[in-house]
Amino acid sequence: MRSLKEMSCTPLNKDAQTAADEQVKAYKRQIPDWKLVEVDGVKRLEREFKFKNFRQALKFTNEVGRIAEEQDHHPTLKTEWGKVTVTWWTHVVKGLHQNDFIMAAKTDELYEQ
Repeated sequence: MRSLKEMSCTPLNKDAQTAADEQVKAYKRQIPDWKLVEVDGVKRLEREFKFKNFRQALKFTNEVGRIAEEQDHHPTLKTEWGKVTVTWWTHVVKGLHQNDFIMAAKTDELYEQ
């Protein structure tokens, strides 16, 4: 399997499907720090990133926003003093798609820099 962080998001239409359980397990191995959560019956990926102050948290938020725009796939971002919570899921499929795992891996890569 190719590395998720090297992949790009694919455009989706109304016929797109959620990731199968086997795919979720395989993708999750590449992003072990992300939690699988469910909100209102919709599966999502979520991770909290820690920072020394608000300025660093805000800079990270903006960088995640930049890659989200590049890939045309957008998360929920919650920025607080010393932390940013990022949540990925795909509205069109009302759940998780390969694109969410790709973006989670790209978010991890940003944080590691």
